Amino acid sequence: MTAETNDLLAFERPLIARGEIVVGLDEVGRGALAGPLTVGAVVLREIIDPPAALTDSKLLTALRREELQVPIKQWASAWSLGSVSSQEIDEWGLRLALAVAATRAVQGLDVTPTHALIDGSFNLLDAPADVKFGSSPPPELLFSKMAHTTIVKGDQKSATIAGASVLAKVSRDAFMTQLSDEFPAYEWAGNKGYGAPGHLKALSQVGPTAYHRTSWNLPVFEGGM
Repeated sequence: MTAETNDLLAFERPLIARGEIVVGLDEVGRGALAGPLTVGAVVLREIIDPPAALTDSKLLTALRREELQVPIKQWASAWSLGSVSSQEIDEWGLRLALAVAATRAVQGLDVTPTHALIDGSFNLLDAPADVKFGSSPPPELLFSKMAHTTIVKGDQKSATIAGASVLAKVSRDAFMTQLSDEFPAYEWAGNKGYGAPGHLKALSQVGPTAYHRTSWNLPVFEGGM
């Protein structure tokens, strides 16, 4: 399946025509050094034109993303967000944590989708059987067998994925901005937990917080919090 230029419903259209309940999934925060990883889920049950200017959240200004929140929620048949904490990422590893966050997002929906459109090249709802985790077992991946289509750069090609991307990013950005009031040294209001120079400098001078992914190769620090 290929998407026609500027047709953000090219993937949803044939699925809905055959009776599928489509959910678009996208994640934000995968590469951050601190903060949660959040997966957005947006459901579409009938073909309705998406909000104007909807596209990959990374291509939109923060203000435009904020403005799109209400139109996306009004357009979608259902929507939800699922997150994993930095501690859960440390415990389960990134690949499994992604699947748990996606599972939580789908669990939060008030409808049960039948086909997932997933941004990227692998199934966010599943994880390899041999993935290792710490002492705390993860929750069951309840939707690992759901029919799905992975779409590279799907947040630029699919309306449901783009909507999920925007809602997830707005939510996570707001959380990191709020945390920045408590931990101003890391400049999270600006960098949202990613490895920007100010964040790296604070890590090297002060050390990690409880919101950092300490299993990652963080910069050497002189103290701790």
